[in-house]
Amino acid sequence: MSTALSAVHRTNGRTITERFHAFHAQNPHVYRELERMATRRLATGATRVSLKGLFEDLRHQLPYGVVGLNNNFSALYARRLIAAHPHWASAFELRRRRSA
Repeated sequence: MSTALSAVHRTNGRTITERFHAFHAQNPHVYRELERMATRRLATGATRVSLKGLFEDLRHQLPYGVVGLNNNFSALYARRLIAAHPHWASAFELRRRRSA
C-alpha cells in the first residue's frame, strides 16, 4: 500500500478495520439493531438492503444518534451480517476491499 493511500485509510495510526472493531466492542447494540432492521426489511419482501440507509435510519431512531458511527463501517457491518446470515449475501452489494 502506498504511503498516500495508507494515510487516507488511517486515522490516528489506526486502520478503518481497527476503528470498526473498537467501535463494535463498545457498541454491540448497533450490530443487533442493524440485524433487526435488515431482518424486518427482508421479511417485508425487500431483495436489496442498503447498510448506509440502515445507518441513517438508526441515527434518526436513537435520541442522540450514535456517536462514532462512521459511514466507513458500513461494508464491515454488511460483511458481518452476511457471515452470520449467509442467505442474505445477495441482499447486500459488496465491493472488493482495497485496504485493511
